[in-house]
Amino acid sequence: MIEVQQLSKRFGRHQAVKDISFDVSAGNIVGFLGPNGAGKTTTLRMLTGYLPATSGSARVAGHDIFRESLQARQKIGYMPENVPLYDEMRVREYLRYRAHLKGLRGNQARSYIGEALELCGLSHVRRKMIKTLSKGYRQRVGLADALVHKPELLILDEPTNGLDPNQIRSIRNLIKQLGENHTIMLSTHILHEVEMTCNHVIIVDEGKIKATGAPNDLIQKMRAAGKITVELHADAETTSAAIARLDHVKKVIQEDSPDEWTRFSVYVDSGTDSRERIANLASQYGWPIRTLHRHQATLEDVFVELTRKD
Repeated sequence: MIEVQQLSKRFGRHQAVKDISFDVSAGNIVGFLGPNGAGKTTTLRMLTGYLPATSGSARVAGHDIFRESLQARQKIGYMPENVPLYDEMRVREYLRYRAHLKGLRGNQARSYIGEALELCGLSHVRRKMIKTLSKGYRQRVGLADALVHKPELLILDEPTNGLDPNQIRSIRNLIKQLGENHTIMLSTHILHEVEMTCNHVIIVDEGKIKATGAPNDLIQKMRAAGKITVELHADAETTSAAIARLDHVKKVIQEDSPDEWTRFSVYVDSGTDSRERIANLASQYGWPIRTLHRHQATLEDVFVELTRKD
């Protein structure tokens, strides 16, 4: 569905995107992740034809986005981070206007608009002025706009930006539903949502691709240390030194504790579990244990490892 080869974008002396290459297969929901300034939005704008590339190539549904821009854009539904809506229009009126801009007319336009309203849960507010809608419903209008011409590919830039938890859940479920019939590429900072929604992830930083693959595969391959939380009733200095001498322990950090118990974050080699050794050590010295918990790695851990600057 998307084929990108050595794509670059330069703004004066600043190179925002640096020779990136990736493919997105049809039917996937892909998370496009990176810190602020990583080049995510610039890349999405090049793919959708809003920005020309400095060099490189990209194809959408077999069409070159630069040489066959119109054909490529007909295959794309784009929802930018800040959805530009006309507040003085009613919802259905706005979608009719947008459908006409995309070449839809007559019965086809009416049918497609009705389907977009129904799919995005907007039928009951179709006659309302856009300026009266909540942030969540405005996002839904933007999504309906992206969908109204039934594109093969949806590109969504921060689709849950500014939403409350209930609205985020609602949009997440809608994206999953849309993924049954569309290829979706979405950019977001909410990594938990990516783990629950996407079957493929691309992580970029400083204009370059740092990792790509299924979320679980990236988590399994991560090099970051595992983490164990332990709470003991013992002298902090003595306990910390003893735990630090155990096999596979990389670092021991004392954390704040609300009472007389001592809490540590124990970082261990990836793929190891030192809980039994810590428990045996506590038993040997007679230290009471209140907590001994191993933290499972998440996509957030992968993201931090790949993009942190320290």
